[in-house]
Amino acid sequence: MISESGIIRHTHLLEKERIVVTDGIFRDTWVEIDLNAIEYNIKRMRETLPQDTNIIAVIKADAYGHGSVPVARTALQSGAKMLAVALLEEALVLREAGIDAPILVFGWVAPEATQIAAEAAITLTFYQKEWLQEVNKLTFNKKLNLHMKWDTGMGRVGIRTENELKQVLDELNCNPSIYLTGVYTHFASADDTDLSYFNEQRARFEKLLTEFKRLWPHPIDVHIGNSAASLRLPKEMYDYIRFGISMYGLYPSKAVKQEENIALRPAFSMHSKLIHVKRVPAGESISYGGTYQTTTDEWIGTIPIGYGDGWLRKLQGFSILIDGKPQQIVGRICMDQTMIRLDKDYPVGTKVTLIGKQDHAVIEMDDVADYLDTINYEIPCTINKRIPRIYKGSL
Repeated sequence: MISESGIIRHTHLLEKERIVVTDGIFRDTWVEIDLNAIEYNIKRMRETLPQDTNIIAVIKADAYGHGSVPVARTALQSGAKMLAVALLEEALVLREAGIDAPILVFGWVAPEATQIAAEAAITLTFYQKEWLQEVNKLTFNKKLNLHMKWDTGMGRVGIRTENELKQVLDELNCNPSIYLTGVYTHFASADDTDLSYFNEQRARFEKLLTEFKRLWPHPIDVHIGNSAASLRLPKEMYDYIRFGISMYGLYPSKAVKQEENIALRPAFSMHSKLIHVKRVPAGESISYGGTYQTTTDEWIGTIPIGYGDGWLRKLQGFSILIDGKPQQIVGRICMDQTMIRLDKDYPVGTKVTLIGKQDHAVIEMDDVADYLDTINYEIPCTINKRIPRIYKGSL
């Protein structure tokens, strides 16, 4: 199979699954992305939504580290009607790959770059009268579509008051090439057990929406639902939901996970192989600083992954899987290598699973996030492009 970039060139059969493999992979560490899981998650979400509520697939940050182009294609084939990214550059990558679906950019784009967005039929987010005044000075060969962001309590960016709203709408009438096609907000705590602040934000949004409809009679798309809000209240999400973290099979929080409104399937797993195994006598130090010393004769294995790949040093002491059994990381994680205390001698080349299933055992993304005292969103984004992504399922 050949991608538009010419990178993907052949397929292999691995573990009885069809896997697309990229030429030039020589290291024994890789990430597997299960595109069938992404398809499953989108279709299960689609089943819970009203017929007239559609899905925006959120592909920002290289699809949360999963790979923007393969995920975007899968999402669209699975029923998503629009894509969303954080940066104009991210949207242009999708266009260069031949993806012609509607794309919304969440982040701020400089006024002088808006003509590029218009030429590529990319919808931009805006929320400042002054920004619109600068854009109104430009001449466009193609129309520029805009979504207006409202800050109902997130505190980042967006219009907050009815007076701001009126001023911005007045400016929208100044350039016939600029079209307002949507309005949206973002919830700060839709994944919490206590939904009182979520409900306060929603009430603020509805108040602004009432005023907006009074001032602007033209039809537009409305979207308020991130993954958490959409999983919990799918019937109340207006025209679109923004399906982000849960499209990849991860729950936004433990509270949402416990509710399990949809049984999601994780798409991301990460694996390596033992490249060296040695028996080390008691009293020997392992890795930098001698932070770990063997207490008896121990089998120590080395795998080719380290903090240079995004496998952070703080994961010292975390357990990964070999032969379906947990094996503890010992000594400081190096830039390119990690050492493991083994329960026995294993041959070089033995598969190691750092995230995902092996036999009947599993290491979830949440397990890694909990150990690092962070959220599951951060983990696949941190695993950088030094580790190749291999795609399971059909593109």
